[in-house]
Amino acid sequence: MKRFWILSLRVRLMIIGLAGVSTALIMGGLAFFGALTYSVDRTLDSETLASAEEVAQMVNENRLPSPIPVSGAQVVQVVDAQQRVIGGSLTADRLTPLLRPNELATALAGKAVVLDGARLGISGPLRVRAIQAGPAAAPVSITVGLPFGDVLATRTALRNALLITFPLLLAALALIAWRVIGWTLQPVEQLRAGAEKISRTRRISRPAGSERLPVPPAADEIRALAITLNEMLDRLAEAQERQRSFVADAAHELRSPLTSIQAQLEVAQRLGEGGTLPADLMMDVKRLSGLVEDLLLLARADADTRPPARSFPVDAGELVSEVVRTYSDARVPVTVAVGEQLTIMVDAEELRRAVGNLIDNAVRHARTRVAVAAILDHDQTVISVSDDGPGIASEDRERVFERFTRLDDARGRNSGGAGLGLAIVRELITRAGGSVVLTDAEPHWNTRVQLRLPMAEAQQSRTDRVTRPFS
Repeated sequence: MKRFWILSLRVRLMIIGLAGVSTALIMGGLAFFGALTYSVDRTLDSETLASAEEVAQMVNENRLPSPIPVSGAQVVQVVDAQQRVIGGSLTADRLTPLLRPNELATALAGKAVVLDGARLGISGPLRVRAIQAGPAAAPVSITVGLPFGDVLATRTALRNALLITFPLLLAALALIAWRVIGWTLQPVEQLRAGAEKISRTRRISRPAGSERLPVPPAADEIRALAITLNEMLDRLAEAQERQRSFVADAAHELRSPLTSIQAQLEVAQRLGEGGTLPADLMMDVKRLSGLVEDLLLLARADADTRPPARSFPVDAGELVSEVVRTYSDARVPVTVAVGEQLTIMVDAEELRRAVGNLIDNAVRHARTRVAVAAILDHDQTVISVSDDGPGIASEDRERVFERFTRLDDARGRNSGGAGLGLAIVRELITRAGGSVVLTDAEPHWNTRVQLRLPMAEAQQSRTDRVTRPFS
C-alpha cells in the first residue's frame, strides 16, 4: 500500500479509475452473461414443456399417434411406470428410456436434466423436461428433450468475445484516461513549473498584486489554489522588500559612523594615543565595515537596482596572480598556478572581489596551505581555490552559499567569518554568467571551490581587448 502512495498523482488516478471501470465491466459482463443464459434456458424449457403438454393432451384423449410428431430435432418419449417405452418420436429410442429412474424423478420434480448426446448418438448435450399424464391408476411420463449444442456454442463464443473485448476496451480507456488526466493536471504542472522558476531565481520581490503563478481560466479548485499561492507570494515579497529595505538602510546608516571611527582610530595610532587600544579596535572596525559593504551589495542585488555588470576582456590568469600577490603575508602560504592565456568577459573588480572572498575564506580555515589555480576546461575558464582545512560535508555544500550560514565545525564564528562571503561570490559570478561549485578535492586538499566562467570569443578578444589596470 505504501508503494501506491509514492506513485505520481497521474498514475494513482489512472489505477483508481481503471480499477473502478474494470470492476464495473466485469460485474456488468457477468450480469449480462447470466441474464442471457437464464433467458435462453427459459426459452428452451418453455419450448420443451409446450411440446410435452401437447403430447400429454394426446395421451389423456387416448389418441397417441405412432410415431409422435415433433418439430425440429426434439426427442419425445412416453414411458410407463415400469420404465417401458410405449411411444416416441422418430428421433427417440423405442426400447431404452431417455432418462434413468433417478433422472426421471428429478425431471418430474420440475427441474431440467442435461444429458450427454452420446446416449442418442448425437453431438452436443440435450436438455430434457418431463411431466406426467394419463389416468391415476396407470400414469405415464412424457419426456421431451431438445438439443442445445448450438446454443452452448453461441454462449461460448460470446464469453470468449467478452474476454477478448474487455482487455482491449480497458486498454483504450486507459489511453484516453491518461490523456484526459494529463490535460486536467496541466494547470497543476504549470503551477509547479512557475514555483520552480521562482525557487530557481531565489527572488520573489516583484510588484505587489502581479500574478506570479499562472492562474487557469476555469473556476475550479486549481484556480483557487493558484490565487491563494499568488497572494502568499505577494505577502512574502512585501516581507522580503521590508527586510531588504531595513538591511540597506541599516547598512547605509552604519557606513558613516564606522568610517568616522576608523579615521579617528587611524589618527590616534599616528599620534600614539591610547596605547594598543586603537590597533585592537581597528581590526573589529574593519570587519564591521566589510560586513556593511557586503550587506549593501546583497541588498542592492535583491532589489535589482545594481547596474549591469561592466564586462571587458580580462586575462583571468593575470588577475588571479595579482590577487594572490596581496596575500604574501597571509597566515598560511598561498600559491598560484596559471595555465595559458585565459581571456574572459567580466567586470574585473567584481571578479577580483569574488576571488578575494574565496582566498580569505580558505586562509581563515586552512591548516598549512592554500592553492589557487586558473586553467582552461573545454570552453570555460576554471578558477579554483583549495585548502587543507577541516573540509565541508557533501550535504552542506549547497547550504554554505546561503547567507549567514555557519557550519557547526571549525568553519564558524570563531574563525571570523560573517557567513556572507560565499553568498557574495555566487552573486557576483552569476552576474558574470558563470557558476560556483564545491567539488571533491584531491587527497591533499579537503575543500575546493571552483568558479566556472565562459571564455571570450577569440575574435572579440583580438578586436575589442581593452587594457584595464588592476588597482
